[in-house]
Amino acid sequence: MTSPTLPTTPLPPATTTAVVTGIGVVAPNGCGTEAWWDSVLHGRSGIRPVTLFDARAYPARLAGEVPGFDPSVHTPGRLMPQTDRVTRLSLHAAAEALSDARIDPDALPEYAAGVVTSSSAGGYEFGQRELQALWSKGSQYVSVYQSFAWFYAVNTGQISIRHRLRGPSGVVVSDQAGGLDAVGQARRQLRKGTSVLISGGVDSALCPWGWTAHLADGGMNTGDRPETAYLPFSADASGYVAGEGGALLVLEDAAAARARGARVYGAVTGYAATFDPAPGTGGGSALHRAAEGALLDAGIGADQVDLVFADAAGVPDADRSEADAIRRVFGPYGVPVTAPKTMTGRLAAGGAALDLAAALCALRDQIVPPTVHTTAAPEHTLDLVTGGPRDARLRHILVLARGRGGFNAAAVVSALD
Repeated sequence: MTSPTLPTTPLPPATTTAVVTGIGVVAPNGCGTEAWWDSVLHGRSGIRPVTLFDARAYPARLAGEVPGFDPSVHTPGRLMPQTDRVTRLSLHAAAEALSDARIDPDALPEYAAGVVTSSSAGGYEFGQRELQALWSKGSQYVSVYQSFAWFYAVNTGQISIRHRLRGPSGVVVSDQAGGLDAVGQARRQLRKGTSVLISGGVDSALCPWGWTAHLADGGMNTGDRPETAYLPFSADASGYVAGEGGALLVLEDAAAARARGARVYGAVTGYAATFDPAPGTGGGSALHRAAEGALLDAGIGADQVDLVFADAAGVPDADRSEADAIRRVFGPYGVPVTAPKTMTGRLAAGGAALDLAAALCALRDQIVPPTVHTTAAPEHTLDLVTGGPRDARLRHILVLARGRGGFNAAAVVSALD
């Protein structure tokens, strides 16, 4: 079984150019876009011992937690009993993104704006709460599967209700690739005529049940030193650190954004997704096909890409596979590569969305954010940006993401002329 062959001719030109006019960030190394971006450029990590629950009895005890988060700022008091941490983080990011874009939802036509986000592990805290209710009230029946189904809808739904966004809505579930997949879906909705989309992803599973699920895949680092716990592409790579948070973006049509005088971070010019063949079928990773598809969709060649944000699994075999994909598209040391998620951990559905936010900030400031704590093993032949930010002329940036189960996604963000 092999991945489908990509088209050999360019796709028909789109009549809508999707641009990003607002960013909202909740991350382990900063709450708020500018606070987080300052931490990224200065190499400040948010990986530290778990505090949201007692992790002393678990083999892994480090995480990327969003520090000092006050849920009451953007979550009405009446919603506090009905929501969990990930929904509150999402509401915070959505409010910042709309404010950053200078959009007043009340001034929009009734069905002009919608929400398409990604989710993955965030339902664990809600599901655990429901299980605890079941155990404490033996006569009360609670379906955990119904809880998860409800959660995936409620995260997007609460954003829609809070800001009266009655246009198209949806939730994409493809783990770490979800942030790119959601933005790809939002771009399609813009092409269908929707004026404004909030998209991206925020995730959190830092609770006992969610932590057990993270541990089940065997890929987590079990060390106690934050500076050596997550070393993607290193010869000493020994697993990843789980984290929470992510980013939500405001997407608009470029012409409409210009007409209202909006500040534009950049355009989402390319997107593609592939799926790895089943294990044991003889096929390899299809990540390079996703990258090639995104470049084809953007109408650019590999030689026009100025920077790649890597998925950066931190697991030796997965790192080797990604390095091979980057080398197949760009050649050895063919393009600068960065992975600022070494400062946050892997954020599940929030991870790729946060990388998109970083790519857009990099375009704005014409600077490459660093990868901290790690250096690339020579076998990977990667120009991994370490040691500090790197000044660069950036026009097109490729963001890569992979999710559990074989999901691959790639997106291109570009500076506007």
